[in-house]
Amino acid sequence: MKKSTFLLIIILFFLAVCNIFGQQTAYPFEVKKTGKGKQALFFIPGFASSGDVWNETTAKFEKDFACYTLTMAGFAGTKPQVDASFKDWENGIAAYIKDHKIEKPILIGHSMGGGLTLAIAADYPELADKIIIIDALPCLAAMSDPSFTSKENNDCSSTITQLTAMNDEQFRKMQALAIPRLLADTSMQETVVNWSMKSDRKTFAKMYCDFYNTDLREKIKNIQCPSLILLESFFINLKPAIESQYKNLKNINMQYASKGLHFIMYDDKDWYFNQLTHFLSAK
Repeated sequence: MKKSTFLLIIILFFLAVCNIFGQQTAYPFEVKKTGKGKQALFFIPGFASSGDVWNETTAKFEKDFACYTLTMAGFAGTKPQVDASFKDWENGIAAYIKDHKIEKPILIGHSMGGGLTLAIAADYPELADKIIIIDALPCLAAMSDPSFTSKENNDCSSTITQLTAMNDEQFRKMQALAIPRLLADTSMQETVVNWSMKSDRKTFAKMYCDFYNTDLREKIKNIQCPSLILLESFFINLKPAIESQYKNLKNINMQYASKGLHFIMYDDKDWYFNQLTHFLSAK
């Protein structure tokens, strides 16, 4: 073999190796890791929220746990995916945990993040050690229609068209009206509105539509790990309907907040931290 040919083969091989190992898996979120500890906590924020929604929570627990805080693609200023979907996000989070060999993390999800947590624990029952669900239901649509069934190939085009047609002023006005119904702490309302304003509008519309079409009521029977369900105070008035949604979840501890709205980590902080501390320390 000529020396020049051999050299060319070596170069091509080197380039191929660099290409293979230089590639990084594209996950549908940004992640920030803080804290120490053998046990990992995985924080999944809710619809259009930044991972910053967990700042006070991670500050409290990162002395004893490794904390992985996500911000989903397209939300709160993160780069959007071409075609986001609830299922893709679920599988992406599970893939990250497996790829990084994170052994038996505790998954903590708020709102839509709670829905993602339930879906992951149901579809990958071996993955999580425990789960904590903060103000989320297996099927949001069933609260207004108990006979609701998910549509296959659900068409979200009208929702996307409607929301992307809004200008920033119209969209901000809509969010400014909606957020006080979800968050009692007035000092945080503008922050949450701004997360929505920084979110990719198509992702906002598509994921709202996709999540509203999600029904996990039957699937949660596959969840094997201990589950803590924290619900906002108003939901005590809807207890039969909520407990019916969760009837297939085994090993469940369901608690209702004493005050506040949907963002329990802001609105009923002491109660929230007491619940998490007790559940995380339980063997």
